[in-house]
Amino acid sequence: MILTPQQAVYVEKIPGSLIEFTMIRVPGKDIWIGETEVTWNLFDIWAFRLDLSDHEVAEGVDAESRPSRPYGAADWGFGRSGYPAIGMTHHAAEEFCKWLSKKTGKKYRLPTEDEWEFAARAGASSEPEDLDLVAWFWQNSDDKTHPVKMKKPNAWGLYDVLGNVAEWAIDDDGKALVCGGSWKDKIVGFGSRARQEPKWNERDPQNPKSKWWLSDAPFVGFRVVCER
Repeated sequence: MILTPQQAVYVEKIPGSLIEFTMIRVPGKDIWIGETEVTWNLFDIWAFRLDLSDHEVAEGVDAESRPSRPYGAADWGFGRSGYPAIGMTHHAAEEFCKWLSKKTGKKYRLPTEDEWEFAARAGASSEPEDLDLVAWFWQNSDDKTHPVKMKKPNAWGLYDVLGNVAEWAIDDDGKALVCGGSWKDKIVGFGSRARQEPKWNERDPQNPKSKWWLSDAPFVGFRVVCER
């Protein structure tokens, strides 16, 4: 599929699977952004090599560019199908984007900080008046993530840009941060930002720590951007 600026929405289907997801064009930009955060339904295909045959797995195909098994339950028991994927490192999110690009023939990547906020605001100049209508956060989340698309979308049709999981992005200096806040934050908003801290990986017994999984960050996820 060749994307054109006039194409407001497209559905991406993962070859060899039943998994698909929706991308929405960011007005005034030559980029499309995920309607939702990346869910386990999609992330599992890459992370657990579900697109490879038993022979390819045994031969170690893509072994260096896909995660080792996580420490503990990757979903923390919150839920799998329809839930946002959580606990991956920034490196893992970037490697996922490379895989997705190769799989689909399009250029997928993480959003920049400015792209993320522009899309999240969808033209709004202030924070939502009733956060409970659009976001899962500390006061309403029951200490867990929730399936995507349970709250109202923003004006451009994007779900869960605030709350549920904080989303990996890249700042102007090329450094990683998460935006939007998550289910465990008392305050979430367009200006919510956080950098990875050592406590996000405290329980990982490996030395060095896993480059794929954050053992103590079940509040971190991501959504993807596609550019022409």
